[in-house]
Amino acid sequence: MRKIVASLTALFVATACSSTATEDETQFPSGESVSVAMSEGERRNAEFLDRLSSNQLLNELKRGGYVIYFRHATTQRDYADQADPSLDLNDCSTQRKLSIEGIEEAQTIGLAFAKKEIPVGTVITSQYCRAWKTANLAFGRVDKKDDRLNFLPFENYTDQQMMLMKTRVMPLLSDLPADDFNTVIVGHDDLFEAATGIYPEPQGIAYVLKPDGKGSFTLVSNMLPKEWNEL
Repeated sequence: MRKIVASLTALFVATACSSTATEDETQFPSGESVSVAMSEGERRNAEFLDRLSSNQLLNELKRGGYVIYFRHATTQRDYADQADPSLDLNDCSTQRKLSIEGIEEAQTIGLAFAKKEIPVGTVITSQYCRAWKTANLAFGRVDKKDDRLNFLPFENYTDQQMMLMKTRVMPLLSDLPADDFNTVIVGHDDLFEAATGIYPEPQGIAYVLKPDGKGSFTLVSNMLPKEWNEL
């Protein structure tokens, strides 16, 4: 769920810049254009440039050593269920559910990984059903459901809460994968934004990270579900 949080500059691991929202122009079918506020995290996502070509990325992933962070596949609705008092992590009926599109996205990802022979080591997800179901559909397993990938139970976050999520998730993003394998993480938008300053949009998008073994990482590429098959 999109969160517009003021003064996120201290959380960004990339080059610092203003954290104010920018204007993006949306075109409607009628031809009418409307300016929509774009958060800093959304702007960073939109302007992100891959460091490797498609062929280079595939060759690197085949060698292993990367962390691939997926935002879960598309859900039927997009709302802050983490702030719903009726939420029960053990009851999928109280949570957002994958849509038919989301199910197809996850299956598309899994088929591409198998076809391209991209080695997958540990598969880690949050405890939310939409995350571990995405992983199951794509990779056929979940090795660990980690509560560090869970939302804090709020709809809007303070700077302090964003920093707490960053502190919790950074060890997962920076941990070196097993030799010759890639670690797959399926989580959520706000956790990734807290760690990187980038709001991962749309649902199903993945960011490829290269851990340095010293508690940090380099952002290498981002990938939409359909793009895995195009590598």
